[in-house]
Amino acid sequence: MGGLDLRASLTTILFMRLLRFGKKGQERPGVITEQGRVLDVSACGYDYGEEFFCQGGFSFLEDWLLRHESQCPVVNLNEHRLGPVVTRPSKVIAVGLNYRAHASETGAKVPTAPKIFMKATTAICGSGDDLLLPEGSEHTDYEVELACVIGRVCRSISQEDALSAVAGLTICNDYSERDWQKNWCGQFVKGKSADTFCPLGPYLVRATGFDFDSSRIWLKVNGELRQESTLSQMVFPLDRLVAEISRHMTLLPGDVISTGTPSGVGLGFEPPRFLRQGDWVEYGIDGIGETRQQVTCQKSHD
Repeated sequence: MGGLDLRASLTTILFMRLLRFGKKGQERPGVITEQGRVLDVSACGYDYGEEFFCQGGFSFLEDWLLRHESQCPVVNLNEHRLGPVVTRPSKVIAVGLNYRAHASETGAKVPTAPKIFMKATTAICGSGDDLLLPEGSEHTDYEVELACVIGRVCRSISQEDALSAVAGLTICNDYSERDWQKNWCGQFVKGKSADTFCPLGPYLVRATGFDFDSSRIWLKVNGELRQESTLSQMVFPLDRLVAEISRHMTLLPGDVISTGTPSGVGLGFEPPRFLRQGDWVEYGIDGIGETRQQVTCQKSHD
């Protein structure tokens, strides 16, 4: 590889975003370069799951691309569905009431320690997949959130070292069936684990150098802005969350932590404004990406 080619490859890898594309259950790993080219990197030998992150994640793929970028097929994303940015992790951990204004709109106190719950991994879907309303649901709500993917085994990691264990950042919409969460012997896990209640994506980006202070997080329903804040407004920042959660459970490479939502959820309106069939939900985070989903009562074709 000549000098010019090497410089071009270095530019490609330093700004790449990871994605997975293809039919459900048949997704392939890809990258988007700074120039906007989408490359199929299936030949690297790993999908974006636990083994990939054990190999070094972004760093592994950087090294591989320096040798093999010219052989990677170019992908037209207009012809493909975007899948979740990671294969099924061992667990998805979520954090409740991590923005003061959101705690206020739900009538709850701001927690003095992170409020942690789980979402079933079967809830994971692509960021552009339809949101499937559960049968009989009348109270399905939206919650746009910053999510991180863990890059190495973590047990009781210090807050100072916590970000070094984060492989990358993405977006989760922590959809919630509020009636199941609050009533009917309500439980957070039960209200947040229906199929399609955990879209992840559209992209995975590096945590290193990410602007946690001013990056905007937002969500619209049918074009109406409902949620808007900055990541700096989180009660507990990402490094605190990773450290705290690792005290209570071992975090494995590929595990997902969703960090809480700002105010503006449907539950916070008077009367509440929950999602209905045919609604469009758009959301994004500066520096990561944006996406949109349609609300349906029937599963779309894969």
